[in-house]
Amino acid sequence: MKEWAKRNETIVKVLFVLCMVLCILGYVNSPIALVGGFLFSYFFGHPFITLNSQAVNWLLKIAVVGLGFGMNLKETLTAGKDGFLLTVFSISATLILGYFLGKLLKMNRKSSHLISSGTAICGGSAIAAVSPIINASEKDISISLGVIFLLNSIALIVFPPLGHLFGLSQHQFGLWCAIAIHDTSSVVGAAYTFGEEALKVATTVKLARALWIIPLSLLSVFLFKGKGKSVKIPYFIFLFILAIILNSYLPIPQFLTSGITSVSKSLLVLTLFLIGAGLSMEKIKSAGWKPMILGFSLWIFISVSAILVILAL
Repeated sequence: MKEWAKRNETIVKVLFVLCMVLCILGYVNSPIALVGGFLFSYFFGHPFITLNSQAVNWLLKIAVVGLGFGMNLKETLTAGKDGFLLTVFSISATLILGYFLGKLLKMNRKSSHLISSGTAICGGSAIAAVSPIINASEKDISISLGVIFLLNSIALIVFPPLGHLFGLSQHQFGLWCAIAIHDTSSVVGAAYTFGEEALKVATTVKLARALWIIPLSLLSVFLFKGKGKSVKIPYFIFLFILAIILNSYLPIPQFLTSGITSVSKSLLVLTLFLIGAGLSMEKIKSAGWKPMILGFSLWIFISVSAILVILAL
């Protein structure tokens, strides 16, 4: 199939763009977009692979900021407050468990720290922030991202059905997604599939959680003696907060805010398609069994403990 694709690059590019258009127009949902992107890349290759990472980065930020125009400040603060203690507990417990499991598995210390960081906070963003601080090699980064992206893909597909199976409310499911799913894109995608309120709660709590990249980076400097390394702050979160404030206190017409949030949701689905297209079998295979066991164990721990606490509240 890929040999045919090489001989017909123009057709493959047209088909890829057509899939992107279908995502934007709302003909596919989040899980199908992610799986569809992976299958397209697997059978035909990715015709724009060099642009994929940058496109995902910018599209996700634009989509998240746009979603802020559909939220109210008071409701957002309530959601953030509800998830604060659970966030503190889950991040601390995941990092500690990851350290000891990494030692038990006799893993490379930097790889285990990156996987633990990505699981604890926000997937690829945390890995990208921490990796230069601990002087992680390209192999360490690739392995960590491969594990996190694979688990993200699984979570996006299985979480909504599990949420219905457990009888979770919109608020409970949004909170669970924000705590237990790694990347912001998959968190928002799963919550979007579940419902509007779940989407608002998940986005708010996840982005508040992402700010913990700052103390995590400082901790990494201390643990790995990475003095002089800069700490990356996810500044787009502040634009998201600004969008919420503008929507809460300015008389912005309803059709405009609805239009912005609708476009943002479409961009999110497109982002998930591109993430799927960038997830190759080579990345998954390169991870190896030890990193996969660590990532899966941490993910199960944070998912189960989070839902038990949420149901007990």
